[in-house]
Amino acid sequence: MNTLKVGDKVPDFTTTDQDGNAVSLSDFAGKKLIVFFYPKASTPGCTAEACNLRDNYKALQDQGYSLLGVSADSEKRQKNFATKYEFPFQLLADEDHSVINAFGVWGLKKFMGKEYDGIHRKTFKVDEQGIVTEVRHQVKTKLHAAQPL
Repeated sequence: MNTLKVGDKVPDFTTTDQDGNAVSLSDFAGKKLIVFFYPKASTPGCTAEACNLRDNYKALQDQGYSLLGVSADSEKRQKNFATKYEFPFQLLADEDHSVINAFGVWGLKKFMGKEYDGIHRKTFKVDEQGIVTEVRHQVKTKLHAAQPL
């Protein structure tokens, strides 16, 4: 897994959001962006993380950030997640892993003694030129918004 590092340019990607709209990195050219990756929509940790970002969304916007949540869930699952918790930001349904692979967040994980491949919970700050300015490897799900700030 070659995770993007500070100073790396994010490769362009295109996938769909929870409403089936195409979303590309180029849509955010000239804007600051926070991209957070989570393993599975509607699970306790991912819900706590996304709700914390929702509750602090205005503060992130005030600093000029757009926000994208990404998992390998289907559009339908992302839509249910976004609707239930009233997220004001897009959730990408990255079923083909184009965004996950662009950022390098797929790889071996260990949980309760088992090893498997999955998404690593990571957050990236990207500047107006598409360059990574910060990578958060240890995400505290309930305090997530305070971390990138």
